[in-house]
Amino acid sequence: MSGVIYLLAGNPHARGRLADPAMRAFFDEAGAVRPRVAYIGAASGDDLGFFEAMRARLQANGAGEVDLVPLCGGTDETPAALRLLAQADAVFVSGGDVCEGLEALRARPEVVASLRRRYEAGVPFMGLSAGSIMLSRAWVRWAEAPGEADALVDGLGFAPLYCDVHGEAEGWDELNALLRLLPAGTLGYGIRAGGALRVCGSVVENV
Repeated sequence: MSGVIYLLAGNPHARGRLADPAMRAFFDEAGAVRPRVAYIGAASGDDLGFFEAMRARLQANGAGEVDLVPLCGGTDETPAALRLLAQADAVFVSGGDVCEGLEALRARPEVVASLRRRYEAGVPFMGLSAGSIMLSRAWVRWAEAPGEADALVDGLGFAPLYCDVHGEAEGWDELNALLRLLPAGTLGYGIRAGGALRVCGSVVENV
């Protein structure tokens, strides 16, 4: 049975705050006391400064050990990544750049397959900002030159929905751009800054 997924928007204006009710709720139902967390930092290039800050935040809200799953180094890190995923009680997907994160993961198909197996085995997943979008169905690769068109990029698809995060100040322009590339009537979720969704199977709830 697949596990629960929490999709957090984060709050770009409150980065110094460690307390996060949505993170606390996630760890309260993670199934282990102080669960060991596999940290997927591909969207931020495995940035160690960002990892250290997020590890402190995760642990302040209920996590135990937090392991950086190596994905963006120059050597073959796949065996270490697979070992850390196998040991994890929960998986956290960090923020950063959605497309770069997905590209880094898809360069290691064994890691993506392991993530899917862990999810299907019931391991809980949490995404933050770009990580939430990566866990969803798709995002947009934005056109970079005149004459080019925006294009869909497949997400991991563990959360069976389309979403954007903390885009309310811009009227959800990027979410609307995503929906224009999808069939008419497709539903998209805008997760406001500081907000979160809890996804379990086909049930989506506001946290």
